[in-house]
Amino acid sequence: MDLAINLDRISTTPLYQQLTEKIRLAVLEGKLKPNQKLPSSRSLAKSLTVSRSTVTQSYEQLESEGYLETRRGSGTYVCHQIPDEWLQSTPIEPVISKTLVKSCLSQFAQNLTSIGNLQVSEPDHAISFRYGNPAIEYFPMQQWRKFLIRHCQQSPALLNYASDAVGYYPLRVEIANYLGRSRAVQCTPEQVIIVNGSQQALDLISRLVLEPEDWVAIEEPGYLGARYCFMGQRANLQPITVNSEGIDVSVLNKYHQKFKLVYVTPSHQFPTGVTLSLPQRIALLQWAQETNTLIIEDDYDSEYRYGEQPIPALQGMDRSQSVIYIGTFSKIVFPSLRIGYLVVPQSWISLVSRAKWLCDRFCPILEQYALRDWIAEGNFERHIRRMRHLYNLRRQVLIRAFQNYFGERVTILGENAGIHVMIRIKTVLSDDLVIQKASAVGIGLISAREYYLLPQHQGEFIFGYAQLEETQIEQGILKLSQILNQ
Repeated sequence: MDLAINLDRISTTPLYQQLTEKIRLAVLEGKLKPNQKLPSSRSLAKSLTVSRSTVTQSYEQLESEGYLETRRGSGTYVCHQIPDEWLQSTPIEPVISKTLVKSCLSQFAQNLTSIGNLQVSEPDHAISFRYGNPAIEYFPMQQWRKFLIRHCQQSPALLNYASDAVGYYPLRVEIANYLGRSRAVQCTPEQVIIVNGSQQALDLISRLVLEPEDWVAIEEPGYLGARYCFMGQRANLQPITVNSEGIDVSVLNKYHQKFKLVYVTPSHQFPTGVTLSLPQRIALLQWAQETNTLIIEDDYDSEYRYGEQPIPALQGMDRSQSVIYIGTFSKIVFPSLRIGYLVVPQSWISLVSRAKWLCDRFCPILEQYALRDWIAEGNFERHIRRMRHLYNLRRQVLIRAFQNYFGERVTILGENAGIHVMIRIKTVLSDDLVIQKASAVGIGLISAREYYLLPQHQGEFIFGYAQLEETQIEQGILKLSQILNQ
């Protein structure tokens, strides 16, 4: 018996896989009947001009799936137990009922669909001022590999389930010690919860705290990732103005609604870059205590401060257990590490531990072991000092370039911290037109407009500089000034 099968020898799909799919479809469409004998692997291989192993592999796959069976001394047959309704069916185009899909969705899922696309693709540019990307080419990969190999060779238990959903305890000890000496955070290792980056931390806290219609105070402008988490819980968002001292606490006092939580980035406000002043920190903590409001402190890149000492974290100044602290290694080590952490009040430990267990059981163990050793042996803080020096040089090049090529036409915000700055440019062109003109000459820009909940600002852009060489920064700002001068 010959099978009418055509194989595409140009396709990237392996021939055995193509053959498997063709035979499976023939069975399901009833072209091959139950108990029908198939050609031997040798004869089918010859007729299709393929190797015998291709046919054998295909037959073995279909037999494991229950479509075929081998009868000793007789050959290969279509399995006699294929359901009749499958044999009698004919291929049809799938019909998706939008009504059915919507009726199956939870309120949370419907909230997400209303948010829209969370991931925005960026075209490639010769010089991209994308924010948030560290200079990963300077990460000591050979050193990091040494720690990974150490635990691959010595710790077979890494292949098993982790014993604790909240993270490898020795790593939590190192993080607690580091935060105490660098950020004046007051915590025990038990209060440190390891998570898959700061975004998971925001998601966990949002789901634990917020009910639909709860009020959340957010910075204006502010971080989109946090805003989307709160919107996913159908919270009401109240934007609070950010001025030169950070979030304006006096504005908070003007609202009469009960806020469930307030989200802030006090060390390096995103995206403006300003630092929440000490008087404003004290005022915010007092307001939170008086109104029984939870503060989420996102300390995403506080390690990078230039020319001045960092102000202690809000968490270390808190006396009423009003603050949940979020940190991440994405900007310090490398983004794909996906290790962040929460520092929660003592009374929250059990609750957050249970939520983390339900979410994903535990974060990858090997990386936690390696990171613990990397920190304990002093490499982590040496790397921070090295990168702080590099980023400071690149920051200075960016600031000088703006001063040289734009002069008084630009206002530079938050230039003394982080790995990005926000720039206000005096121009009659719309943000979209500026971005379009810059893209035409190979420059990638990001407008700050979308980070406002109430869009009304024009001419503000976010410039990430950490991942760019000094010559690229200089060339990029020069080209930008030229297209805006035209």
